[in-house]
Amino acid sequence: MSVIVEFSMSPMDKGVSVSDYVARSLNIVANSGVSYRLGPMGTCLEGDWDDVMSVIEKCYRAMSEDCERITCTMKVDARAGESGRLLSKTSKIEEILGRKLDQQ
Repeated sequence: MSVIVEFSMSPMDKGVSVSDYVARSLNIVANSGVSYRLGPMGTCLEGDWDDVMSVIEKCYRAMSEDCERITCTMKVDARAGESGRLLSKTSKIEEILGRKLDQQ
């Protein structure tokens, strides 16, 4: 079963700016081989459940090395027999609207 998981993870004990910690997680994501899209409030991963959850766990383990409190939110969309939905979900909306959407 293919899943898309949007997740956001950050330390709660490192002050206001946590960009350095998020960047470390994104390095793990980028090197995982799992398809992903970075957004302003989270990252979407697409793939097999075990592969995607393994990446999220690696992000958690890395962050927990020097963070005492971590928050993580996840939203999961599981669908049998479908893949490539990171792009196709947005493309379908663009098709309905008849125009490209700003996805900076």
